[in-house]
Amino acid sequence: MAGFSDRADTPVEVEVVPHPAIMMLFDLGDQPLVVDDGAGRQQRGCVTAGLAPPPGARGRGQAGSFACLQVRLSPVIAHAVLGATGELSGAVTTLDDLWGRDAARIQERLRAARSWDARFVIAEAALARRHDAGRAVDAEVAFCWRRMVAGGGQVRVERLATEVGWSRKRLWARFRSQIGLTPKRAAQLIRFDRAAHRLAAGHSAATVAADSGYADQSHLHRDVMAFTGATPATVASAPFLAVDDVAWPGRP
Repeated sequence: MAGFSDRADTPVEVEVVPHPAIMMLFDLGDQPLVVDDGAGRQQRGCVTAGLAPPPGARGRGQAGSFACLQVRLSPVIAHAVLGATGELSGAVTTLDDLWGRDAARIQERLRAARSWDARFVIAEAALARRHDAGRAVDAEVAFCWRRMVAGGGQVRVERLATEVGWSRKRLWARFRSQIGLTPKRAAQLIRFDRAAHRLAAGHSAATVAADSGYADQSHLHRDVMAFTGATPATVASAPFLAVDDVAWPGRP
């Protein structure tokens, strides 16, 4: 979880960027947060973005007091917390659609809290409660996701299927329905995330391509463009990556 707040005379833009995590935004500002899903649709208030949203997805806070609590959830955890991870698949959805009245109640409690630490406690308790009441993903799917993350997206799907004792077809279907992406697409997203942070750390595109499992720089360029709509050079200087180690400590 990370808290973001600002008081500005002009609207505040918040990029919805691809991460190997489900993103949740709890809107806590004076004016409603408007999120463009990158496909021409807008959602307001508390929203959830599935894995790999379309390029161009972004939130816009109106002038005044801007504040939001952003949560990143592993899709393995989000499956139980949200109950519809497989259906999200990059879509931006209001939390009301997923949690009903409970979403408004939690938002009210977060708004009433007097500190970010208090908000984190409230949010964590709400997520834990829904996780315990939700349905867990298959152990085999969870194992494959964690192996992908640990390997930086450079693990072959056929090898994972063999390790869990499933056919490739069964793994593909179960993984897609519970995580929201096919195993291949999930691996591409994880690999992109690692590459993007290495670019932001100042490594050259050639070095990043070689170390991250891309065939060459052109391959890296195509993947970055597909996920963000921007070039590797633009992504390397993106504001959201510049503060990532501050907002989300502990990243490699």
